[in-house]
Amino acid sequence: MAGVGDLRLGEELVMVPAPLATLEELGRVHDPGYLTELEAFSRRGGGNIDPDTYAGGDSWSTAARAAGAGLAALAVLGEKGAGVALVAARPPGHHAERDRAMGFCLLNNVAVAAGALRAAGERVLIVDWDVHHGNGTQSIFWDDPGVLYVSTHQWPLFPGTGSALEAGSDRALGTTLNLPLPAGATGDVIRAALEEVAAPVVERFAPDWVLVSCGFDAHRADPLGDLALSSGDFARLATVVRRFAPHDGRTVLFFEGGYDLAAIRASTAATLGALLGGSWGTEDETFGGPGLEDVRLAGKVYERVVSRHDEGGSPPLAEGGW
Repeated sequence: MAGVGDLRLGEELVMVPAPLATLEELGRVHDPGYLTELEAFSRRGGGNIDPDTYAGGDSWSTAARAAGAGLAALAVLGEKGAGVALVAARPPGHHAERDRAMGFCLLNNVAVAAGALRAAGERVLIVDWDVHHGNGTQSIFWDDPGVLYVSTHQWPLFPGTGSALEAGSDRALGTTLNLPLPAGATGDVIRAALEEVAAPVVERFAPDWVLVSCGFDAHRADPLGDLALSSGDFARLATVVRRFAPHDGRTVLFFEGGYDLAAIRASTAATLGALLGGSWGTEDETFGGPGLEDVRLAGKVYERVVSRHDEGGSPPLAEGGW
């Protein structure tokens, strides 16, 4: 929120109250039994769910409100028909699967929003530039041809998913695009991943809405990843992703990971500022790191998986250790 404040938006900034997402809204993407168990676990005081994930007595209501914030953002943008929304919520969500909490995530915020849009017949693009792969988001929409999931992420790294061979089920083949990156990759590499590899896939898909899993742990200062992005890189990525939306008022950013407070503040201001058409003292963009050939190869692997299926053949063997 300090990063938002740095933009000095005045009356342009609209703060939207975040309601609790209902069980019906959550149940579009989460198993009802899991929701019942998680709520009861939290109300009993919580505890460790796995070595990385903890719930306390207030965690259920906090997570339900984080998911509800995304739904509120969609409602306001749908009503206004213009603007951009930032869901600055915790806990994050993209590791939460249909029936499992993991990786600091209890409910999948971006998936809940996408589920609401799908229920309304909309086609949804989810771009995930968190340093970690969003295994939960991918698995939830693995069989849905109306959701295109595009992820750039460090490889190898937790949670171990996100191979370029993972392209969706037979029913929705081609609607998952993973672009793994080596440690040290810089902003120009991720821009190439989105502009060279993802853009043609997005154009064919033709989304009605663009949701961004906006993790800032790919920043070079973050302690949990080894990518080398700056706040200026996130600003540039935001301008790339904005072009994927059919028109203004159809882009929502959802916080995911990010564990260096100064980097989060600077990246928030840079990213939101870029989407609003300006620049607010961002760091310089970064260039020259490894990974450009990796993302191009990942694109070729993806196209081969899809084309082999169309031809009735078996998927190709992994290349480059994938």
